[in-house]
Amino acid sequence: MSTIHRTKLYKNKTVAIKIIKKGESPEEIAKRDSRFAREVSMLSKVQHKNLVKFIGACKEPIMVIVTELLLGGTLRKYLVSLRPGRLDIRLAVGFALDIARAMECLHSHGIIHRDLKPGEKKHYNHKVDAYSFAIVLWELIHNKLPFEGMSNLQAAYAAAFKNVRPSADDLPEDLAMIVTSCWKEDPNDRPNFTEIIQLLLRYLSTISAPELVPPSMKRVFSSENTVLPPESPGTCSLMAVRDGDQITTDTNSPEKEGRGSFFFCC
Repeated sequence: MSTIHRTKLYKNKTVAIKIIKKGESPEEIAKRDSRFAREVSMLSKVQHKNLVKFIGACKEPIMVIVTELLLGGTLRKYLVSLRPGRLDIRLAVGFALDIARAMECLHSHGIIHRDLKPGEKKHYNHKVDAYSFAIVLWELIHNKLPFEGMSNLQAAYAAAFKNVRPSADDLPEDLAMIVTSCWKEDPNDRPNFTEIIQLLLRYLSTISAPELVPPSMKRVFSSENTVLPPESPGTCSLMAVRDGDQITTDTNSPEKEGRGSFFFCC
């Protein structure tokens, strides 16, 4: 279990401080020590505009990780606020492109952004992330959850063991090809993220200019070196939700973040 606090600490900038509790039993302590070491190792390796910036960490007297603070909430929360509306298609693909670029960076450092289920025995490589990316891209375009009517467990079982996928029939032909190639049953047949980026760029070159980005979007998602609006908000808050962390704006008032969505490996 960990908590994330917002505070001014680094060069008078507001940062996020993640405090990892050590646990009580020897097994729990060892597990959290290992997680801390893995997370610090991963964060210190990667530098990319679409990934949260690592500032520093310490292990004693408590385990602490300091990163940049990404304001504005998660992409999921923004999508939910738009319902029943959808993103402009170019905006949706722009988000996907930012995510793909971040994933390309992670994979270049040998990092797989998977979320494995307890007890999973299969061997995974970087191609498992292509499946999760396809689901994210599908959701960005449709602005609704895939596998509606199923529980998370039912959806995971259907995808992994019955090769069930959301329908891509209503997608533009080029986007349908990208999505369906990323969630192919055989992971070896899926494209890598360098290829996915090129496919997305090729698609973007075939469609008209994007609609004006709403003021609220400009405020939440901004970047000095943006090419396609808007930039990805990064992964800090998404990782916190995935890991079940608590996020607080001060040390006295913890506020729990609920799970936004689920990802599973295929």
